[in-house]
Amino acid sequence: MGKNSTAPLLRAFVIQARVVFALTMREIITRYGRHNIGFAWLFAEPMLFTVGIMALWTILHESGSDHHINIMAFAITSYSTVLVWRNTIGRCTLAVEPNLSLLFHRNVQVIDLFLARILLEIAGTTFSMVVLITISVVIGLIPPPADMLTMAAGWGLLTWYSAAMGLIMGGLCEYSEMIERLWHPISYFQLPVSGAFVMASWLPTRLRDFAMLFPTPNCVELFRFGYFGNSIKPYYDIPYVVIVCAFLTWIGLVVVRDISTKVEH
Repeated sequence: MGKNSTAPLLRAFVIQARVVFALTMREIITRYGRHNIGFAWLFAEPMLFTVGIMALWTILHESGSDHHINIMAFAITSYSTVLVWRNTIGRCTLAVEPNLSLLFHRNVQVIDLFLARILLEIAGTTFSMVVLITISVVIGLIPPPADMLTMAAGWGLLTWYSAAMGLIMGGLCEYSEMIERLWHPISYFQLPVSGAFVMASWLPTRLRDFAMLFPTPNCVELFRFGYFGNSIKPYYDIPYVVIVCAFLTWIGLVVVRDISTKVEH
């Protein structure tokens, strides 16, 4: 009885997984072309951004960091976190309208369009971050991470926040194109409170308390703590981030469901 009841659910999950995979492959081909260099650009683009920022910060701080940390490691662990939420949320804006024709296929749902873009961006930024850290450690530019599991936890929470906000912003864009135009200035205003360019321990108490109301600095602090270990003093609240991300995910799913109903009609 139990086996018969779970079989349709498992079959539906397999079908939707194949749909999301196919949409992801289509997104790669559409964005980067069919050649190998085009596919490689998926990972090379965020890597080049991060290398550029890392080089600039190294030149500006060539005398060494005032806070006794490796400036290259700080640059890599900082800008990679910016890329993951900015690119993931940004790619979800106006994701439905260019792909409306795909919804005529019975198994393709609106949420699949968002999931394909979310998975693609997260995979690209994650791969570039891992490759940059690995190469930098191997050639001796930065020390190895102190705790990779803690790093993975911080990165996982950050990608969860990015996916939830991607669903929200992507869904809202279907109500008004103005949302897509507003996202770009909003993303720039979010940078100072993203935790990417300054550690929480460097901030005055009142400013730190305000910044930690946002999920991203909590995730970045946990991610950095996993890399630098006890050489830094982190500030983060994991239960708070989980509650906020769960709430944002619920809002995102509600918005996408409403958009799906709107598109069907």
